[in-house]
Amino acid sequence: MTETPIDQHMTDPAGEKPSKEGSIGLVMLLAAALIAIAVAFALMGREDARPLVLGLLAFLAVVGVFSLFAAAVGVLRFSDRRPADGFSRIIAEDIPEGMLVTGRGGRILYANAAYMRLTDAERDADVRGVERAFAGDAEAAEAMFRLSQAAAAGRRGEEEIRIERRDRGYGERGYGERADGDAGERRATWYRIRVQPLTGKGRKDELLWQVADVTHDRVRQENVFRELQRAIDNLDHAPAGFFSADSAGSLPYMNATLAGWLGYDIAETETSRLTLEAIVSGDGAALIQDIEPAPGEVRTATIDLDLVRRNGQTLPVRLLHRVAFDAGGTPGISRTLVLNRSPGAVPGSVPGSVPGGADVAETLRAAEVRFARFFNNTPLAIATVDRDGRIERTNAAFARLFASEGRPARAGARTIGDCVADRDRPALTEALQAAFAGKAEVKPVDATVTGDGNRMGRFFVSPVEDGDGEAAIVYALDITEQKALEAQFAQGQKMQAVGQLAGGIAHDFNNVLTAIIGFSDLLLANHRPTDPSFNDIMNIKHNANRAAGLVRQLLAFSRRQTLRPQVLRLADVMSADLQVLLARLLGAKVDLNLEQDRDLWLVRADVNQLEQVIINLAVNARDAMPEGGKLTIRTRNETLEADRPIGEGAMPAGEYVVAEVSDTGTGMPPEVLAKIFDPFFTTKEVGKGTGLGLSTVYGIIKQTGGYIIAESTPGKGTTFRIYLPRHIPSAEEAAPKRDVAAEAPKDLTGRGTILLVEDEESVRAFAARALASRGYTVLEADSGVTALEVMDEHEGTVDLVVSDVVMPEMDGPTLLKEVRKRNPKLKVIFVSGYAEDAFSKNLEGGEQFHFLPKPFNLKELAATVKEVMSSQT
Repeated sequence: MTETPIDQHMTDPAGEKPSKEGSIGLVMLLAAALIAIAVAFALMGREDARPLVLGLLAFLAVVGVFSLFAAAVGVLRFSDRRPADGFSRIIAEDIPEGMLVTGRGGRILYANAAYMRLTDAERDADVRGVERAFAGDAEAAEAMFRLSQAAAAGRRGEEEIRIERRDRGYGERGYGERADGDAGERRATWYRIRVQPLTGKGRKDELLWQVADVTHDRVRQENVFRELQRAIDNLDHAPAGFFSADSAGSLPYMNATLAGWLGYDIAETETSRLTLEAIVSGDGAALIQDIEPAPGEVRTATIDLDLVRRNGQTLPVRLLHRVAFDAGGTPGISRTLVLNRSPGAVPGSVPGSVPGGADVAETLRAAEVRFARFFNNTPLAIATVDRDGRIERTNAAFARLFASEGRPARAGARTIGDCVADRDRPALTEALQAAFAGKAEVKPVDATVTGDGNRMGRFFVSPVEDGDGEAAIVYALDITEQKALEAQFAQGQKMQAVGQLAGGIAHDFNNVLTAIIGFSDLLLANHRPTDPSFNDIMNIKHNANRAAGLVRQLLAFSRRQTLRPQVLRLADVMSADLQVLLARLLGAKVDLNLEQDRDLWLVRADVNQLEQVIINLAVNARDAMPEGGKLTIRTRNETLEADRPIGEGAMPAGEYVVAEVSDTGTGMPPEVLAKIFDPFFTTKEVGKGTGLGLSTVYGIIKQTGGYIIAESTPGKGTTFRIYLPRHIPSAEEAAPKRDVAAEAPKDLTGRGTILLVEDEESVRAFAARALASRGYTVLEADSGVTALEVMDEHEGTVDLVVSDVVMPEMDGPTLLKEVRKRNPKLKVIFVSGYAEDAFSKNLEGGEQFHFLPKPFNLKELAATVKEVMSSQT
């Protein structure tokens, strides 16, 4: 912005020159003159007056034109008096903050007295713009550049700048130099500069600059900071350690003395955000946080424990720990004094730096320190109890193991029986009574710890002969991980055995079922419905399909079944046919209630398997309501904002479609609820349940990518919630697709040579006959090795390979690799009783193949082959 001399009338804070007062006398005089001229023209003759009238009109026209030009360029301005201008000028002149108004091109329109004083301007001609007044200082250049950018963009801006200036004073040589030539002492001055555009009519391109000297505020802030820093320095170098801890165990402050004892640099403790667990040995942090809440009070505790130095060595200390609680009992930040109790230590010294301290000879103090270190650092939880079972004293490990509702166990606040579940309390009480009787050998007790049903402890009890009111010592080991590992090992072995069994059944039994179903189709093709044997053949096929369903159910809980996922809504699962089936299964005593939300999100799942899930849950609910009740099935959309814990894992945040199955039955206790998804676990009588129903449900949901949660209250009922991830279909999925099995082509005949590879003779015989009857030339092979030999004999004539996956000598994936070497574009169909993804992960990336799950019938085989042979890929 360029600078121009200040306007002559620069005392108008509104930014405009004040106009002179108007005169009514001049207006009357001008009116009288015009009337006199008009009378003179009237008295004159028409011919004599015409030239004068024309001349007067010409003169007035010239004056009007020049007035318009003068108004356009700003030479002539019409009066725009503002009655408030004088009041605004008084306010602007009296405020201590400098004010400057600039117009287009940086032209100075107004500057108050404070601005002239702050910029050392004695006369109007000395007034400079803000940029010229302060940009000359190197420290202010960057800030002034940002202000200039804001002014150019027509937006507000604010900066604080620091400038070193000499003492004020003018001499003959100008500002900064006195008459004696002494430039004066330099001092730092702080200014706050603001700029903002002025709004309103006629205010275009006008800016208001405000300049304030804030040096006094800055000096006061620096003084306060120095005082605070002095106090911190005094605390940092006190002859005792000090730290503050919040309720989460973080250390927002640690003084230099304690940091030095622990081997940390004080600056490092401020940036690394140490925690109690990092500086306290063992479970001592639990003792520090083990203060009984007292709403509105301040509690103090004396604690002997070991701190951990940075090099791993321990440091025995005594803590004077103080915590204030608010009205709700929530603890605030603690104030903790740390006293060094190491041998030879003196107040304020680094441990070991002053040998031969007075405490070294104190045998009692040394013994006390050794006991405190042993008592609190042992990983074994220890507590002493009186004859009523009340806890008298605990160590850090006990406080951690038996934390209640997020807070450690407080000595004297409860009995030892309160630390275990109700069902295990009698056994622990019996062990305590044996100890009170003086028995030396007391059998340990395994019990569930209260507050968390998943934690287990093993309790050892020993008597105390002279314990000053203490009747027994209780030792406890946390065996939660041990029990969990035992359960996982047992579960893993069970699942491995069942999985191997299921795999063998799937391979062998599905081959048998494929042959039965296939030959039944061949027989049905040669029999009319009116034939006496037609119904017998249909019954054979129907029971074979039932057996295939049992195989799929056995595979479901091991997640090795074949799924045919499709994009659907859960409302589609609850079809009318399924509702009729459920009504029949539930019987007349159970009321079925469906509550389905509208606009459910899409999911990707196997509709038949989801139907199986609903049926299994409904049957279990029916059995849990022998006297009748109500079964409710609800569906809804749900968005999880954060991960939700589920058992040993967690369900990630996201969008889910929820299916909820609730009954009003007998419910289940927690110990039964924890095992309901285990295979072969059942509470039903022998012959009334296999224990595979809920494990099948669990396997189907997990294989679909969903989650299932069970909640149950004895006597009130059980609720199963199924969470399926929301599926957003791609353009390809959104396009309608033709189901090969459901919408098979009417003409299933075809031409071409098919290599059929199947080690099961009955399946190979059925498939060969079925394909040959449809017009194909079929080459047979009973293994992968034989299939390669057949391909070599018929080089270039094979159009399609239909192969089993599990075969001796060479399996399906290996055969596919060898086939690709001979003919990279040869089409392949795999048939298997396993799920497609069970073997596809063993294939090289990019391998293209088609899949037909076993067991299959004649129509499914012919339709799949027709579809593949007709495809362009």
